[in-house]
Amino acid sequence: MSISLDPQPTVVARIVPPARGVELDLHALWEYRQLLFFLAWRDVKVRYKQTVLGASWAMLQPLLATVVFTIFLQHVGHVSSEGVPYPLFSFVGLLGWTYFANGLTNASNSLVLSASMITKVYFPRLALPIAAVAGGLVDFLCAVVLLVPLMAYYGVAPSARIALLPVFLLLATAVALGSGFALSAASVRFRDVRYIVPFATQLWMWSTPVVYSAHSLHQPWRTLYGLNPMVGVVEGIRWAVLSSGSPDAGMLAVSGATAFLLLAAGTIFFRRAEDTFADVI
Repeated sequence: MSISLDPQPTVVARIVPPARGVELDLHALWEYRQLLFFLAWRDVKVRYKQTVLGASWAMLQPLLATVVFTIFLQHVGHVSSEGVPYPLFSFVGLLGWTYFANGLTNASNSLVLSASMITKVYFPRLALPIAAVAGGLVDFLCAVVLLVPLMAYYGVAPSARIALLPVFLLLATAVALGSGFALSAASVRFRDVRYIVPFATQLWMWSTPVVYSAHSLHQPWRTLYGLNPMVGVVEGIRWAVLSSGSPDAGMLAVSGATAFLLLAAGTIFFRRAEDTFADVI
């Protein structure tokens, strides 16, 4: 019987930090896709848990806002609605804005509200703000259901342009994610963010043509107005649904570029701060 004295091969495991930059780490997000779905559905259920009207609040929020804006802006301020009945004009503008605003608010608070998960288990941290924004799609679809009878009441029929609605919804998602990534990462260290976001969102709404038309501006100011990425979103959704006016190509291009630059910047900030989340939160 012989005993081999040959040394056993050495197994070397190299641990490297995850990539940083604009990479969303889509591979890890895909591996945790079931968790992503669970988090988004959890947000929806918690939002309407023990409420009398349930998901109807997703319809009432833009509807009641439309009533208020119609009374004060159309009848008192005589705001132009490009030949479209003003209630329908403002309601469609509020559709895209409400989806974005709710997604931004929920995403900015997502890390702090899930502190116990972050400190106990590993999962892609990007999943939290993404799920917060994705959950808002349910509210958006509920509000769209109310849009159908409103359009029928005012005798406005959709055209083939409505096929472009998902494009502008994707643009709104990019703006919400970019802003949400940055604000959620900042809120881990600075809890003032939760108080700043609602106020900043209100200012952002009034600087966006939600209840008025961007066509009241002349060039080149209208194109520069597109530096606000939600300008292209709101005007684009209104054009796709109501076929009102003609979108300014320069303004839409500037809004689109700004939206994806914001997404890239927010992702970079989030990924660079990600390593300290469990320690600081």
